[in-house]
Amino acid sequence: MPLRDEIEALAARTGSEFTTADRAVFDEFKAQLNRGEIRAAERQPDLSWSVNTWVKQGILLGFRMGQLVDMSLSPPLRFFDKDTYPVRPTTVTDNVRIVPGGSSIRDGAYVAPGVVCMPPMYVNVGAYVDEGTMIDSHGSCAQIGKRVHLSAAAQIGGVLEPVGAVPVVIEDDVLVGGGCGVYEGTIVHERAVLAAGTILTGSTPVYDLAREKIYQRTPDAPLEIPAGAVVVPGSRSVRGVCGQAWGLSLYAPVIVKYRDEKTERAVQLEDYLR
Repeated sequence: MPLRDEIEALAARTGSEFTTADRAVFDEFKAQLNRGEIRAAERQPDLSWSVNTWVKQGILLGFRMGQLVDMSLSPPLRFFDKDTYPVRPTTVTDNVRIVPGGSSIRDGAYVAPGVVCMPPMYVNVGAYVDEGTMIDSHGSCAQIGKRVHLSAAAQIGGVLEPVGAVPVVIEDDVLVGGGCGVYEGTIVHERAVLAAGTILTGSTPVYDLAREKIYQRTPDAPLEIPAGAVVVPGSRSVRGVCGQAWGLSLYAPVIVKYRDEKTERAVQLEDYLR
């Protein structure tokens, strides 16, 4: 029976009892995921993407089939997960760079030769990472000042190349909210506050309502956020007939004010958390 038919039959089964033969089917399914022979989604000849529902069913099947086990390598680091999804077996012959610092790849993911994994990176089951890709979470050469708070899921892009380019700089006492991203050599000056979800790039104009100015990168200077600025995600309308007719808007970070007593009270909690 083709693997797809076997997976669909197992996925349709009720209950949580699976035999050794069932496990063998799932192991072959996972091995094909690891080799990139099957994928959760594929590009079609017309360049559209379509989902392979049976592959996603197989991934979910692994969670149903698995038993919770102790995967700890050594104390005090403890890990507990389903035995169907351990760390993906990877050796130096795979030609995948996994840089020290807490990165891991879950079994059932395809990572092609030449991929570079920068910590703390995590590739989950069902992912497909093609050749030459760098999976990066914290940028090389980023400069972070004193008493900076980088909240959950914040990303600092760095800038390693070209060597003459100024990297991302986060100066002293800056608060970077959850889900923020600072990239492409942006400089955030001291005591600025980036509200959750704010994205700053080299091509992003920043609108200062308090000072009635617009900040942008130039050929000679990076984007700079003034000291003490409070930046929030915003939007601006799209010009042109279609933009107006469709009611479109573009993302635009906005400086709504500069740090004041109210802002200081709002961020005071940071002192208690340190």
